[in-house]
Amino acid sequence: MILEHISSPADVKQLDSEALKQLCTELRQFLVESVARTGGHLASNLGAVELTVALHRVYNTERDRLVFDVGHQCYVHKALTGRRELFETLRQLGGLSGFPKPEESVHDAFIAGHASNSVSVALGMARARKLLGEDYAVAALLGDGALTGGLAYEGLNDAGASGEPLVVILNDNGMSIDPNVGGVATHLSRLRLRPGYYRFKKGYRAVLEHVPGGRKLYQFNHRVKRGIKRAIYPCSMFEDMGFTYLGPVDGHNVEQLCTTLAWAKEMNCPVLLHVRTVKGKGYGPAERQPERSHGVSPFDPAKGPGQERKVDFSYILGHELVELAGQDKRICAVTAAMAEGTGLQEFASAWPRRFFDVGIAEGHAVAMAAGMAKQGMVPVFAVYSSFLQRGFDMLLHDVALQQLHVVLAVDRAGLVGSDGPTHHGCQDVGYLTQIPGMTVLCPACFEELKAMLRAAVDMEGPVAVRYPRGGETRQYPAWNGESTSILRQGTDVTLVSYGTLTDEILTAAELLNEKGVSAEVIKLNRIAPMDTGAIAESVKRTGRLLVLEDCNENGSIGQQLAAALIRSGTAPRALVLQNLKNAFAPQGTVSQLRELLGLDAAGVAEAVLNLLQK
Repeated sequence: MILEHISSPADVKQLDSEALKQLCTELRQFLVESVARTGGHLASNLGAVELTVALHRVYNTERDRLVFDVGHQCYVHKALTGRRELFETLRQLGGLSGFPKPEESVHDAFIAGHASNSVSVALGMARARKLLGEDYAVAALLGDGALTGGLAYEGLNDAGASGEPLVVILNDNGMSIDPNVGGVATHLSRLRLRPGYYRFKKGYRAVLEHVPGGRKLYQFNHRVKRGIKRAIYPCSMFEDMGFTYLGPVDGHNVEQLCTTLAWAKEMNCPVLLHVRTVKGKGYGPAERQPERSHGVSPFDPAKGPGQERKVDFSYILGHELVELAGQDKRICAVTAAMAEGTGLQEFASAWPRRFFDVGIAEGHAVAMAAGMAKQGMVPVFAVYSSFLQRGFDMLLHDVALQQLHVVLAVDRAGLVGSDGPTHHGCQDVGYLTQIPGMTVLCPACFEELKAMLRAAVDMEGPVAVRYPRGGETRQYPAWNGESTSILRQGTDVTLVSYGTLTDEILTAAELLNEKGVSAEVIKLNRIAPMDTGAIAESVKRTGRLLVLEDCNENGSIGQQLAAALIRSGTAPRALVLQNLKNAFAPQGTVSQLRELLGLDAAGVAEAVLNLLQK
């Protein structure tokens, strides 16, 4: 076994051609076996094996900066940089992160968790290198999916014009980017990848630099060549931005990748290397259905990742939306490259003309939804909470300013588990509730989600329905439109929460009852605009208030509620805001994180007992 003897990239650099191929085979086997035990991102990593090995042959990632885009294809990178034995802890509390994490290793240049920013980050590093007079190489690795996000083009436009030496590696495993057409284009592609081509080009330029008028002659020849090339080789988009384009290269030919990466690194200018790969390469189930093998739970390697869709909040949202669309022809569904994750595949099959996947472009999705709403449609944008952050400007300017009826189905709200701090949906409470005219509904069970979605499509103005990852744990009485629900009466303390965290305060009330403490439990069904009437009346009786949330404290409902009670003259004698304070939550299961952060029933009960003792 070769992989057992790889403890650093230096070991990879010592291997011969045959050993490199064997290493790639062993890495694929390692990925399947490891992810099968812990869950994680599978297909994207299988497709990037040879590319990652080649990168570590050419670059020294202790010094050179390798910037991942999204980062879910970094497992091989981690395995080759001394972290292979930590994969048993992948995405677990206190364990190996599923994304690049600089505090974890010097080989990780930058945190990555969302898409389309790598070129911008890499250019920033290249410019810092120049200003500080330092010497290291910079490369950005992004997938073709990231090119559906506008930020990628902002970065490419600036990086190409900058002239800064850096390499952008486009890992193309699906979307066609300026495809080659015809035999001449294929011939030119092969020519451009021959070592002699660049040696001749480099020598030709060096000679002309020292000949009187040579620079002008070179520039003239270059313009003529570029004109001819544009007519028969349609890859000019990147070159028009200022990049030297290389490719396409077979992303599973490790020797060719090493050679081409070495040329790209030495060219001393902005280079875009186009690499063709197969997502899920080398593992049958992942190759056949890469979308099902993207983010997976533990599975049997002999069978592949599970094919059955679990009934969770996302599934319920998608299924209910199909029913609503059958009743109202104005209703349409929008996703930002997450149809599977947000439960919209059923809608896409049932109502294809009213289903729109805009790619990884959340800002565009919100603005497009605003345009649809302005013209009389009822768009429902299903989006992960942490991804909706990209559309905040459009929510303010394009939706709220005109009070347009756009419905946001905010998936993965609150703590999401093993994807960690880049994916926790802990910010939307703060930014959604500050938007004028925004209604925010928080279902705590499947039936509430159905009822609130039905209400949302019939409302006016912008509406958000936020719900967590996973399934329900309790069922609640039918929701009839009330802003708050008193679930349990008490005299000693008022416990307030919303969404599925209500489960925890109900259980906490039961624990407190065993200690002789009577807790009143109030569930917020709507957190914006907030109705404080029932809470104010409760606090008048109990004098004590605890608000439980899995969001940060600044801008939290607890803060807003406390301010409202003070203004109304009903401030509690004692107040506890049980939340994430001013910190990002780590990775781990939701139950582990709730326990760690004091957001579970035991933590709430303990906080109340401490409050009573004081």
